[in-house]
Amino acid sequence: MVFKRKDLLGTRDLTADEIRNLLASANSFLEIAERPLKKVPALRGKTVVNLFYEPSTRTRTSFEIAAKRLSADAINMSASTSSVVKGESLLDTVDNIQAMAPDIIVVRHRHVGAAHLIAGHIRASVVNAGDGANEHPTQALLDLLTISQHKSLESGLKVAIIGDIAHSRVARSNIWALTTLGITVRVCAPPTMLPREMEKIAGVEVCRTPEEALEGVDVVMMLRIQLERQDKLLFPSIRDYARIFGLNRQRLALAKADAIVMHPGPMNRGVEITSEVADSDRAVILNQVSNGVALRMAVLFLLGGQGS
Repeated sequence: MVFKRKDLLGTRDLTADEIRNLLASANSFLEIAERPLKKVPALRGKTVVNLFYEPSTRTRTSFEIAAKRLSADAINMSASTSSVVKGESLLDTVDNIQAMAPDIIVVRHRHVGAAHLIAGHIRASVVNAGDGANEHPTQALLDLLTISQHKSLESGLKVAIIGDIAHSRVARSNIWALTTLGITVRVCAPPTMLPREMEKIAGVEVCRTPEEALEGVDVVMMLRIQLERQDKLLFPSIRDYARIFGLNRQRLALAKADAIVMHPGPMNRGVEITSEVADSDRAVILNQVSNGVALRMAVLFLLGGQGS
């Protein structure tokens, strides 16, 4: 499997072939989770540093598990327990990490472009685990992996993404990856949470209501309201948002009978999605989490120089 990039910073500049290669590699790692001994020697002797400036449960844990299953040494660093609290700059931090000769740095940062800045500054490979409201490429790729287990990733597939589009890096990375594969994406959000740029992206249909977005789709992707990235509340109330934009059983009935329901987590039950839908057999939310480990194993494997 060939992946000639030094870094994985986003999905916007990935080609369809690169996306399919990453998914194929991830598929090859899925069965490792079923083994009694969940470990292969693919990255033995390599060091992966997880540098997280924002809270994370699923992403950070899955990157750590992915590295360890590949037999790499995984080091976790949080801004709250590092010299960042003493005033050390981002580049000084990564310079010091680089001096310890890691092979891959996985970074999550609240500022857009942080991963790109680091990648242009150091020799190690860099994986963007989320930069502000910009991109979260491995989440989008694990979402594609999950979709591919239920649907064919071909033109004709319709995916609805509903929620806080403006502040969602997951939405952006999914939109770029899906449209690159020729898949139609319908987006729907309150007007205050829908960037105007969406109307200019080929393959994206902007819908005014969830009902319009859900009609006849194959995949439903719900997004959390990103309150931490908003200066003020962008809708009248949480209750109003849930009533107008939340996914319930009645709205889901508008999608195809075999449509799957996705959510990148963490979920706000009763807001963007009801528990009835989240816990139904239509939901593949926990499958997304499981697939995240295999997808991130593939990313680390290919960037670690073993897949070239």
